[in-house]
Amino acid sequence: MKMNRRTFLGTTVAASATLSAPAVLADGHGKPRVVVVGGGAGGATAARYIAKDSKGAIDVTLIEPTRTYYTCFFSNLYLGGFKDMDDLGHTYGGLAANGVNVVHDWAVDVDRDARTVSLAGGGSVGYDKLILSPGIDFIDGAVPGWDLSTQNAMPHAYKAGSQTELLKAQLKAMPQGGVFGMVAPPNPYRCPPGPYERVSMVAHYLKANNPTAKILIADPKPKFSKQGLFEEGWQKHYGGMIERIGPDFGGDNVSVNAADMTLDIDGEVTEVAVCNVIPAMKAGRIADMAGVTDGNWAPVNAIDMSSKADPDVHVLGDASQQGDMPKSGFSANSQAKVCANAVRGALTGSRVFPAKFSNTCWSLIDTNDGIKVGATYEATDEKIAKIDGFVSQTGESAEVRQATYEESEGWYAGITADMFGAKA
Repeated sequence: MKMNRRTFLGTTVAASATLSAPAVLADGHGKPRVVVVGGGAGGATAARYIAKDSKGAIDVTLIEPTRTYYTCFFSNLYLGGFKDMDDLGHTYGGLAANGVNVVHDWAVDVDRDARTVSLAGGGSVGYDKLILSPGIDFIDGAVPGWDLSTQNAMPHAYKAGSQTELLKAQLKAMPQGGVFGMVAPPNPYRCPPGPYERVSMVAHYLKANNPTAKILIADPKPKFSKQGLFEEGWQKHYGGMIERIGPDFGGDNVSVNAADMTLDIDGEVTEVAVCNVIPAMKAGRIADMAGVTDGNWAPVNAIDMSSKADPDVHVLGDASQQGDMPKSGFSANSQAKVCANAVRGALTGSRVFPAKFSNTCWSLIDTNDGIKVGATYEATDEKIAKIDGFVSQTGESAEVRQATYEESEGWYAGITADMFGAKA
């Protein structure tokens, strides 16, 4: 089935259907209260579905510091010149129109005993169910020589917005024949194909504007998502421009020097004009502060995304440790619908449907050369388990690849409408 906005939204209907019952009063304070921390693909979707489908029976508060959310998915296409930043930005008016109380502030602590979330601006918000969808943070010391104090010199651009714009500006300022360096992350991390789509989009820009430039990737992983497809595309479109050094040749022994703009791969030092450092990742800090992580990720129960540390806390998307699903926007959106259905059922007695999940990750290699990988999943006692999957094939026709790219555009329109209610 070809994916477009209509068909993507159509797949959500069954998961969101309800048989409403009178609200269950929580601790005698009136309507049950759900607090959602993080307004991305997981949090925004969960907040919207709970508010919309409970028809006012549940008070839903979304805590998100930014007033405009820039999607990390599709941000590589901005680097390649296929998108503007405005195309990636979404505001929260549609959620407010669906009955969500949107609070633009930082959540700075969680008291699970008192069931409150503290805000940077002062005060706290009480909850009966808490949904955390904070995305990722970076592991200190993951790349020697790099920390958040050097992110302006060597941007990660793995949280979309100003970092993405900075990396694009550095790319445009590269001298002719310069080297674009990338330090790729170890597993697990947000968007497995993301670094390699980024390489493709950087190469697309350089081919047109700086054709003698080189791209050097230091990669700690022996293999990566859609590797054969990317390598075929790089050879076809950008022959001789891209070099990837894996762990067999020192790609797992890397350091950087932001002051000198050098990349050291197993003792071989290269001067780089731009260095995109994507460090090892962990769950966003609020999950750790809530005491629901194992130090890096937040283990959850597959049936409802509830934390294994606390049944009244649910963790979605990149921050969760759930089993077989990759950390992607599609995954977070899918998990959010399962979670929303379960939370609404627990608080109002509405029908809870069996947990089913799906994911697709699209990537663009060059103009109209799109590829994808995806799967369907089910909840087991141990984890979210893969049922079956699909992936683009090498050697596909130009017509198939163009159709895949067009499908990704339809999906983006669909998922952002699903998250935010409307483009605002």
